[in-house]
Amino acid sequence: MVETDIHYPTDNTLLWDVVRVVTRLVGRLAKALEMRRIKGFRDRRRAAHRRMYEVQRMTSRQRQGAGSRHTATYRALIEIAEEVVANAKAALEKTAKMRGKGLFAAMTIDALRNEIAHYCGLGERVIDQARRRVLDGEQVPTPEKIYSIFEPHTDLIKRGKVRTPVEFGHKVFLAESAKGLITQYEVLKGNPCDEVHVAPSLKRHRRAFGRAAELYASDRGFFSEANVASCVNDGVNTVCIPQRGGSKTLQRQAYEKSAPFKQGQRFRAGIEGRISVLMRGRGMKRCRAEGAERFALFVGAAVLANNLMIVAALLTKRSARRRKTTR
Repeated sequence: MVETDIHYPTDNTLLWDVVRVVTRLVGRLAKALEMRRIKGFRDRRRAAHRRMYEVQRMTSRQRQGAGSRHTATYRALIEIAEEVVANAKAALEKTAKMRGKGLFAAMTIDALRNEIAHYCGLGERVIDQARRRVLDGEQVPTPEKIYSIFEPHTDLIKRGKVRTPVEFGHKVFLAESAKGLITQYEVLKGNPCDEVHVAPSLKRHRRAFGRAAELYASDRGFFSEANVASCVNDGVNTVCIPQRGGSKTLQRQAYEKSAPFKQGQRFRAGIEGRISVLMRGRGMKRCRAEGAERFALFVGAAVLANNLMIVAALLTKRSARRRKTTR
């Protein structure tokens, strides 16, 4: 799992993000148009920040109840955000026919208009989400949620960890060869279960190498009878996927105690080490690049760096053996 570079999302901080970013962009638009301010647009950042901070400091007792101070403060914050977004849209309409002096100024103004429209659209999603969750008490479905206006592609990931029960970013599927090279990687959308990746990864391996894998080793999250059958049908010699749940047959118990299976699981444990190297040594733990495309590029760059270093190490070993042989 690779994290996106966002703060922990709460409804009040997301609303505050909308207010401050849209207000700042409208101010830049007025400056680019050589105006002191755009008529009709009010700077509500101070009021929004005060209410955001008030929500942050509330105790659990103050947050309880439909008519509580918590709800009233949130309602006021939502209304401020709605006002800012509506006024920003009105400002875009009022200044639609205004042009800057020169090509560079015109390009800057067009870029600011597009940016304001972009964040207004995200702001409407944040406002709708906060209203449904806080005021209406609705359980918003995960696909409809937004966790950052700066990285709206961010997914919520639950992996059952005690220290970090909830993480924000994207899952990444990795496949490793016997020499330590990463042969497959994919940035995943949402929080899919692991077992759906077996059949596609077998196809990608055959397409890349022209033959089936000698060993397919993974953790128990990838197990299903259909996946085991897919590996066998594809021609994999050793299918090393531990059974997940249920009672094991005697045949299955004997197979998981066999030497090839245990050797495959030791290889799988090495993959965990490779992931640790990518996260800590190659900087893949947290992506600081902006946007979904740059996120995928960042992951690809980390994989490439890993493979180049592995190839360099293998070539160094081979040249060392050649020198020993010539002596």
